[in-house]
Amino acid sequence: MSTKTLVRTLRARPTLLTLALLAAFGSAGAQDKEQAQVVDGSVSLGAGLITDGRDDRSLHDQYSGLRPGSSVFGILGADYYRRDDKAGTLARFSGSDLLTNNRELDLLWKRQGDWSLSARYGELRRYDPFIPDTGLVDAGSLAPRVVPLPGGPGTGGDVDLKVKRTSLGLGFQKVISDRLQFDASLSTENKEGARLFGIGMACPTFVAPGCRGTTTAEVGSAVLMLPEPIDANHSQAEARLTYAAQRFSLSLGYYGSFYRNGLGALVPGVSGSLYNPLGALLPVTTGLQGVLNQPVALPPDNQAHQVDLTGAYAFSGTTRANFKLAYSRATQHQNFAAAGFTAPAGVSDLGGKMSTTLAQVGLSSRPLPKLSVNGSLRYEYRDDGTPLARYGLVGAGTFTNGFTNRQYPLSTLRGRLAAGYQFTPQTKGTLTGTFSQVDRRTFTETSATSGITALRLKTEETGVKAELRRRMTETLSGAVALESSRRDGSHWLRDVGGRGVTEEADPGSVLFFQNGVFPVNLADRRREKVRVSADWQPAEALSLQAGAEFGRDRYDMPSAYGVRRSDMDQIDLDATYAVNDSWNLNGFVSRGRQELDQVRPGGAFLALDNTATMFGVGVTGTVKKVEVGGNISWLQDRSKYGQTLDASADMGSAALLGATGGLPDTVFRQTQLRLFARYAIDKQSAVRLDVGHQRSRWTDWAWNYDGVPFVHSDGTTLNYKTLQNVSFLGVTYTRRWQ
Repeated sequence: MSTKTLVRTLRARPTLLTLALLAAFGSAGAQDKEQAQVVDGSVSLGAGLITDGRDDRSLHDQYSGLRPGSSVFGILGADYYRRDDKAGTLARFSGSDLLTNNRELDLLWKRQGDWSLSARYGELRRYDPFIPDTGLVDAGSLAPRVVPLPGGPGTGGDVDLKVKRTSLGLGFQKVISDRLQFDASLSTENKEGARLFGIGMACPTFVAPGCRGTTTAEVGSAVLMLPEPIDANHSQAEARLTYAAQRFSLSLGYYGSFYRNGLGALVPGVSGSLYNPLGALLPVTTGLQGVLNQPVALPPDNQAHQVDLTGAYAFSGTTRANFKLAYSRATQHQNFAAAGFTAPAGVSDLGGKMSTTLAQVGLSSRPLPKLSVNGSLRYEYRDDGTPLARYGLVGAGTFTNGFTNRQYPLSTLRGRLAAGYQFTPQTKGTLTGTFSQVDRRTFTETSATSGITALRLKTEETGVKAELRRRMTETLSGAVALESSRRDGSHWLRDVGGRGVTEEADPGSVLFFQNGVFPVNLADRRREKVRVSADWQPAEALSLQAGAEFGRDRYDMPSAYGVRRSDMDQIDLDATYAVNDSWNLNGFVSRGRQELDQVRPGGAFLALDNTATMFGVGVTGTVKKVEVGGNISWLQDRSKYGQTLDASADMGSAALLGATGGLPDTVFRQTQLRLFARYAIDKQSAVRLDVGHQRSRWTDWAWNYDGVPFVHSDGTTLNYKTLQNVSFLGVTYTRRWQ
């Protein structure tokens, strides 16, 4: 819970900061009244109480900025505003959440129509909702040691995973002339801590022939929780020079991104014994320990630079064109040896280089009083200039018989043409056509294709959308839209012995394709959508807005397996009602549903059905001199997994499904209640009370089923309380000076 939710204005202004700003920019009382200065400052100070206990707050505390387990917190912020109309200057300072781990400070100083300076400082801390119980030594470091829990799951120590972000930003703007302006900004963010991560391996495998599988006496597979250590910086720089004339404008811009990671690789130390799936602590098989102890690469250093030129030209009062040209280059040259990795002979780093060229043009026109036309065409080419090297190891573990990395050149062409016609003052229709082409150019023949059914170099999609908007009465208006699109592509490419591909003009004749699972983003697809909306104000005090959307996708592939169809629907209703001059009501109801049907080899059918339902009601009003209000909201997100088998399924799968009934539902349910009351003591001071309660229930079989947590191979478990209740109370006093 952020304290911003406790205090709506949270403009707590520390006295020292206010005095410092007054000293820097001068005091209003010391200036001549003829200078027409406006000065506004205030301080808010308060305290809050929140339910104690980390277990009950693991979901709530993810981004609250509060220390886990702490039941008392402070509320403090800052705000200062000064405007000098005679000099044309303005200074503004604000601070919020200054006593939490999510503090923010903002400063703006400018002269109207001349220059502007801005600065921002922020902190954000994120706590993982899962609390690992583990025997891991040095968790969150570069060299964690995996020690199995001798007493079994639940007998280890807790690890609190958190990530702290600290950011600083500076901005500058200068109006050089009435037609020329320069803007620049710099920002940097440090991120440190540790987040949930892990590794796993199942033997035997062709990439490590010496690794034996599980037996009654040895463990041949493992899943381990290893937190990822974080110590990185991301800096960004932007600059733009803009020229604007009466009918013509140009803008030249630069953007730079610089990512630096102080950590190269995660190097675990795994012991010689782990738990098997039945809970027995056994020695690991030959080869497994060596595989698990290999270094794991962390995000490498990289940088990117982009320059762009945008412009617009007004041919007339009814016709206007715009364009954009851009070129960018991203590189990655982190040294392999410095990060702890062995590379092929003669290769010191990836030498990653990605160059992107973009060209876009648009035109909008109104050739007739009732007809408007607009269109755009966008082309982007991504050239992958990363050198090829044999990084993949196969068999004996030498680079000479492995496979190379894959280059991924990509060009995209997208076009859009829309025409709108005003049939009557109350009715307007719009017809839109779209086109999209994705060309992956070529496939790297020396890269690996094992495990992939098929690939496709080119896909094309065309679509059309028709929309009609009409105002039926002065209080009722609505719209309906129909949308349809079709996607197909070039011939499918089949794997050739684990390396390289060959084109198949007749996929139906390929026996391998009949049992394959094809990538959804490359498959032929038919998409249909219908959207309706209405805005109704039956009375001056009551307004209603409603919307509904329905869509479906149908996929066509050479195989009967994979994703076959998906459906979605979304219904929303919003309402506001002014009871009188002092009281207002508002509310909303929303329901969304997505369904995905897929078939897996072996006769398995899975229908994923996700439904999200939300509603909320809020009220604000005044009782004598006290402003009061509150809201209550409810959310439920449920995923159902409908599983069935056909006659081709094996007996083991049929017995397992019959015994378990399939996967249970995954459900997240949350209810929130918030109340506030604000009393104005006088024109300069007020006191506010905030009270709230949050109730959350989260059941996810991937982490915990019926009270039994998932157990990693060293006995580690990730724990969270299924039902969590959090209550809070906050009191804030605000004092304002003018």
